[in-house]
Amino acid sequence: MDWQAVISSAPSLWQGLQITLQLCVIAAICSLLAGAVLALLLMRGPPLLQSLLRLWTSLTLGLPLLVVIYLLYFVLPEYDITFSSPVVGVLALTLYYAPYIAQVIRAAIGALPAGQWEACRVLGLGPLRAMSDVVVPQTLPQMLSPLMGLLIGLIKDSALLSIVSVQEFMYEAKQAISATYAPLEIYLAVALCYWLLNTFIDLLARRLEQRMTRYSLRMPH
Repeated sequence: MDWQAVISSAPSLWQGLQITLQLCVIAAICSLLAGAVLALLLMRGPPLLQSLLRLWTSLTLGLPLLVVIYLLYFVLPEYDITFSSPVVGVLALTLYYAPYIAQVIRAAIGALPAGQWEACRVLGLGPLRAMSDVVVPQTLPQMLSPLMGLLIGLIKDSALLSIVSVQEFMYEAKQAISATYAPLEIYLAVALCYWLLNTFIDLLARRLEQRMTRYSLRMPH
């Protein structure tokens, strides 16, 4: 095995990994915000808007991410709507993962005992105060694990962005393979990096979940 090929390609691979991390952080934040808004609108929005959002959710959950990328990158320009490759990547990941995040948030909030909402009304807490002081502290430990699972999925799915020339980790890996003719070594190095990154996120999620669960148990109910 020619590990010299990996060493010589390390700078470009590192640059691609940095771009992957940047895109994933932006997409994760956008997905979380969009998912939270989507969850609230699905629970409290006008009936017509709820129907439209359910349609969007159903379409997104039923489509592969690759199709979403193709629609944004190849179909929209036919209607004079053009985005750069990185914007397409962030937008595709956001549109794809926001409905999943919304489902997680809705399930966690829906599992909250009805007495908690009644207590908020008795105490005169407004919707925002009730969410920040009562709902979020109790539901976040339950949401954390599935949300981190979705983050790991988002990171892995970001490799698909290489097909629209986003110069992320997998794109640079393909370029390195073209230059070194060492696909086994390059792909092994890339796989190891993805595994280490996602393992770190999984371990971090478990630690955070344990701490939040202990904090939630100490809170007065």
